[in-house]
Amino acid sequence: MPKVLILGGRAPVALDHARRFAAQGWQVIVADSVSCRLTSWSRSVHSDARLPSPRHMPVHFIAELNRLIHQHRIDMVVPTCEEVFFLSRYRQSLPQACHIACDDFDKLRVLHSKWDFLALARQAGGHAPESALVSDLEQARAWANGRPVVLKPEFSRFGVHVRICPDGIADNMSSLSLLGRWVVQEYHEGPEFCSYSIADRGRLVAHALYCPLHRLNRSSSYCFEARQHQELQDFVARLVAQLEFTGQISFDWIEAPDGRMHPLECNPRATSGLHLFEMDDDIPAALFGTAYGLVTPRPGRTRMLAPVMYGPGLWQAVVTGELGTWHANRRRARDVLCTWPDLAPLAGATVDMAWFARTALASRCSLREAATSDIEWDGEDLPCI
Repeated sequence: MPKVLILGGRAPVALDHARRFAAQGWQVIVADSVSCRLTSWSRSVHSDARLPSPRHMPVHFIAELNRLIHQHRIDMVVPTCEEVFFLSRYRQSLPQACHIACDDFDKLRVLHSKWDFLALARQAGGHAPESALVSDLEQARAWANGRPVVLKPEFSRFGVHVRICPDGIADNMSSLSLLGRWVVQEYHEGPEFCSYSIADRGRLVAHALYCPLHRLNRSSSYCFEARQHQELQDFVARLVAQLEFTGQISFDWIEAPDGRMHPLECNPRATSGLHLFEMDDDIPAALFGTAYGLVTPRPGRTRMLAPVMYGPGLWQAVVTGELGTWHANRRRARDVLCTWPDLAPLAGATVDMAWFARTALASRCSLREAATSDIEWDGEDLPCI
């Protein structure tokens, strides 16, 4: 029986990977540097382990990974969150016989950069929005010249720190945070699309395009529907071929009023599009480099994170007067956390959330920071080990 080590067990995509690998005959071990009962309590998981923080203790992180790979005789390591950057940076220190499902660090860095990615997108035939790299608000205001723009740090995630200025940069806007370089970008209003794909040595082997039906404050979506768009699929195929890319890769787009699809940013990791595949879709083979053909989910398939949908999602629908839309989407969406007979992950998610909340209070930070600060990478140099 082949064995897979799935990292980032805190994330719903890790749970999805675990269930699919187990259903297709793999033994699943899951690991993370924080509470990950969401995935580790799944019937699909054989065992779990706690890792040192890759961001704060990279040497110990890699040492413990080596121990787990040897102890469990792991055939493949699959990252799901931003630990992918550290895994990629130090992959030469891991056993060569173990398949690491990610690409070279230099490629991931370019894709993660909100600025460098735009050049790659244009080379692949994408209509990247007009943008500029700035270091302060005065430079951004001069470039915008009163136009509607979006401001975002070069390295960021989940829409955090993003400033949307549909009426131009306000005179009283506070200065840009000290988060490194910023990108100022022309603003487009229109439908948003996201995608999740897997590539193997430049060949697109899995691709899911989806529309976020419900989002939390313009951040991560918790209800999403599969769509089909040949132009966007072709773009992804060209870009991964151009880079000879291997691993998981995700994109965000916006459709402008003129019908053009503008690629906004790239996340070289797993995102919610993974949930749109069925359990028998050959995602494990795609990650292992043994897939044939291209697998895509059926358009119209809808999934949700039920605890968010029924909690803050319901409240948001009431406040915004969209209860009817919420109800219609809730009825046709299938939950990705609680699936019969694998029900314990729902309780695990509750335990994880309590752990993150306690950590946030103790550290005086936001819940999101508590859930991601140990794995974030914002473009800084990583030490040699």
